Amino acid sequence: MTRKTSEGLPALARAGLRALHLALLACACLAHAADENAGNHRPVQAVGDQRLAVRSLSGQGQLALYASRRLDSNEVLDDVDRAVLVFHGRLRDAEVYWRSAQKAAQAAGSAAAHTLLVVPQFLAERDVVAHGLAPETLRWSLEGWMGGDTALAPAPVSSFEAIDAVLAVLADRRRFPKLTQVVVAGHSGGGQVVQRYAVVGQGEAALAARGVKVRYVVANPSSYLYFSPDRPRSDGSFGDAAACAGFNQWKYGWADAPAYAQQLAAADYESRYVKRDVTYLLGGNDVDPHHPALDRSCAAEAQGPFRLARGRSYFDYLRQRHPDLAQTQHVVPGVGHDGDRMLGSACGRAALFDDPQGRAGCDAK
Repeated sequence: MTRKTSEGLPALARAGLRALHLALLACACLAHAADENAGNHRPVQAVGDQRLAVRSLSGQGQLALYASRRLDSNEVLDDVDRAVLVFHGRLRDAEVYWRSAQKAAQAAGSAAAHTLLVVPQFLAERDVVAHGLAPETLRWSLEGWMGGDTALAPAPVSSFEAIDAVLAVLADRRRFPKLTQVVVAGHSGGGQVVQRYAVVGQGEAALAARGVKVRYVVANPSSYLYFSPDRPRSDGSFGDAAACAGFNQWKYGWADAPAYAQQLAAADYESRYVKRDVTYLLGGNDVDPHHPALDRSCAAEAQGPFRLARGRSYFDYLRQRHPDLAQTQHVVPGVGHDGDRMLGSACGRAALFDDPQGRAGCDAK
């Protein structure tokens, strides 16, 4: 007779259930990794509830976004002295970053009391179809928006031109008479679009002409735009990485840069970039060389094995080329690839809102 356990099931049956349970757990772990890796291939769960008209020489369209005040009106916002733009990662999950931005602002307290929060959304065709969006809704390829690619429809508008359009609204002194600062921040894929935009972006000029300061916050991107063929070596030096095919193609270097990024020579873009107010935020635990969302192309691998290393190397690269570099880099201890924790950290609050408590708890690295 088969022995019964205290739960009343045969021992063999319980052993089988345990094996099945372990197998299901293993499958769940694999499914989670696959889900995170392929998540940007599924339609987004939510779409921003506001639309902003984007017009360029190539045509026009409507950019989806979230904002703490209506941008699609002529309302005068004379209580706003700071605007913080936060860009989502490769999952296009703007609603997640919208909540993170709100949490960070709440944690900053009075420092964020008169802040306008804006979270633009770079949608894909599958998002437009899944949510039945209007045909004039701008949509890009799944990842091309991170490098300034043009939209697939309804007109070939660069994602950089979309950022220009948001900044143009903020530069309107009739609507924002007391605005003194704009912060353009992004994490992960959003960090990529912000870093490239900080180099080639044209929207800052109108704000600067009106006395509005602009800061760029680049958090945990997979890669950076280099100004030369030099890439980090294991000994801390930099050298030509020509052995890696395509290592200097746009968005990693300047070969085949899009039309938007051809207004100046690369050297002129570099001279302007190093004078811009840029803060780099790196997660101290963002060190997984196999992270599902990490860019593991040859061009990206030439910049380092994981995001923390790539960020440190890029900053060292800039400092070697520009010893008087005034930009800052901060490592957020104990945080991996987590946008919510990065933005809400002391360093994040200091960078986004000039939170004095945040500044006190954030040491430059």
